[in-house]
Amino acid sequence: MKVLKGIKIGEYVVNTCTMYIEPVEYANKIYSRIVEVEAEFLSPFKPLHNIKHSCEFYGVDYESRRKGTRLLIDRSRKLPIVIEPFNGIYAFCTVSPSDLKCFWFILDHIKDYRRVSARETMVIFHNDQSRTFPVSYNTFNTQMLRTSYLQTKLMQRVDFNKKKEFYLLHRPKSSKASESSGKYSKKRKIRNH
Repeated sequence: MKVLKGIKIGEYVVNTCTMYIEPVEYANKIYSRIVEVEAEFLSPFKPLHNIKHSCEFYGVDYESRRKGTRLLIDRSRKLPIVIEPFNGIYAFCTVSPSDLKCFWFILDHIKDYRRVSARETMVIFHNDQSRTFPVSYNTFNTQMLRTSYLQTKLMQRVDFNKKKEFYLLHRPKSSKASESSGKYSKKRKIRNH
């Protein structure tokens, strides 16, 4: 019988320590193995369930996050998800999210990645751990680029609003002409003598 490693938990909330979530088959059921910077967890729920639960925990449902991504980056398949924008938690999938073999990665923890074979990519994380995953380099690279693009587009909109707010709060006060406006507001009648 296969023994699964990790602290057993229920539903999981993706956080700033989460590096990736992988599907693990155990007793004819798909579990989630969650790898954080310094810990591993085992959840009896599928990876997509934990991603959806995390979105809800932070106040927005998964479908709304998907719709927002579609609007920002104009893509419709294998969409990256903004789980929690204030802490920069952006996740991307390796195949369709409904596929039982779908891994989820958190963008900020990925330091580098390299092609191992036609269908494998080695991912190096910022904590200097590395692992080879069953995903092609091209797919992984595309997903990294999409997620980075999503992050950039969202930050551009946030920055635009900050600049607009700053301008509105600090714009110069309207200046008044030094002459009396009375001279110009009344029509003068010119008399011919």
